[in-house]
Amino acid sequence: MDRTGRYFPDRYIDLHLHLDGAVTADIAKRLADMQGMILPAEGEALEKLLSVGEDCRDLNEFLECFELPLKLLQTAEALSECAYLVAENMREQGVIYAEIRFAPQLHCENGLSQRDAVEAVMEGLSRSELKTGLILCCMRGKDIEDKNLETAELAEEYLGKGVCALDLAGAEGLFPTADFAELFEKVRESGVPFTIHAGEADGAESVRKAIEFGAARIGHGVRIYEDPELVSVIAERGIPLEMCPTSNRLTHAVEDMENYPFTEYLRRGIKVMINTDDPAIERTDIAAEFRYMERRFGLTAEQEREVLLNAADAAFASDEVKEWMRAQLIRGVNEP
Repeated sequence: MDRTGRYFPDRYIDLHLHLDGAVTADIAKRLADMQGMILPAEGEALEKLLSVGEDCRDLNEFLECFELPLKLLQTAEALSECAYLVAENMREQGVIYAEIRFAPQLHCENGLSQRDAVEAVMEGLSRSELKTGLILCCMRGKDIEDKNLETAELAEEYLGKGVCALDLAGAEGLFPTADFAELFEKVRESGVPFTIHAGEADGAESVRKAIEFGAARIGHGVRIYEDPELVSVIAERGIPLEMCPTSNRLTHAVEDMENYPFTEYLRRGIKVMINTDDPAIERTDIAAEFRYMERRFGLTAEQEREVLLNAADAAFASDEVKEWMRAQLIRGVNEP
């Protein structure tokens, strides 16, 4: 219980977190020191460079914050250390299981192959005591079909060896989900489970396409309310939504947070979850996300338990790990 008398969990699951969006100022300094790089700023100025404020204009401004982290994450050593530090930070915050995602094709500017990048991140995560799964991201963009196919093939090769799933991320509004039908036909044939960023910068039709492709989960999915029939389909099929409240607010996925549909989706029986997305950019963490949902939307302890158990069920993890998570959560969620 906090000082206001509100209840919130002390154990968490985060299934939607981007590695390069979790580079705090401290991590950035560590990575720069490792590589003999000089950072463009220090202290509060560095934090501002790595994050956005409440005056963030749109998703494009939000995405500019990835520029420095990506420059710092072009060696195997840096990727490994970053993965380790991010996982340990989460463990210290009370996270018991996390799925961390990154796009290996974005880390090949200084000679690394995608395989090198994947193996480096897996090595870093393996050093942490936190239970994790690694999601590999394909990217929306021009003329990157071959890179995406390579990412998908690596996901298949390393599935169950550290990698747990595949994702599609990037500029949803510029590169519609429908354009990736051929890629996900091959992914389905490979048997690799996948989630797709959809219904964030683009509307409900993007989510509908992701479901048609066979996505096991939807990244964000905020805008499904634009299609009431789709809302019913997602509820009936039990397709989980990886919702990220602070991210959705700052990127204007919902223009008016008074109308943020999280609790309505929960009421409708949709398996919604609370995640951080890019915690360093948003200056948040998973506990802060739950507290925000309590304060702003009156999320109750019972609803928090439901949301966390949704995450345990939706994880790209073995049945054994899911059972362990459920047991941890049942003991870890405070009761009034």
